[in-house]
Amino acid sequence: MFTFLKAQAASMVASAVDFLVTVLVVELLGVWYVTGTVIGTISGGITHFALGRNWVFQAVHRTVPLQAVKYLVIWKGSLVLNASGVYLITQYGGLPYLYSKIVTSLLVGFFYNYIFQKRYVFK
Repeated sequence: MFTFLKAQAASMVASAVDFLVTVLVVELLGVWYVTGTVIGTISGGITHFALGRNWVFQAVHRTVPLQAVKYLVIWKGSLVLNASGVYLITQYGGLPYLYSKIVTSLLVGFFYNYIFQKRYVFK
């Protein structure tokens, strides 16, 4: 249970980075919200990998390249799910992109990221 709580804390930090970068790119630079979501997700993914490896799963005894490749495989799925979810909810659900990003991030985080990172990437 403690690992799950640490994973959620790490996800919150990574999500803060993700959202901050997304908002800056979309609102300040005028980039399309889906592109901003992708850039934010990349930033959050890098943050989350570092926290997951070093703090949540304490998997520093394994090699970084192997974990990074495994993380990248899972993260690509997360990127597709996040970008698709934000697009679909914004376009067809009529929500502002930021609300769509919150809903999508929570769903992907709980039902995809945590499960695959614990069982595959950092096991």
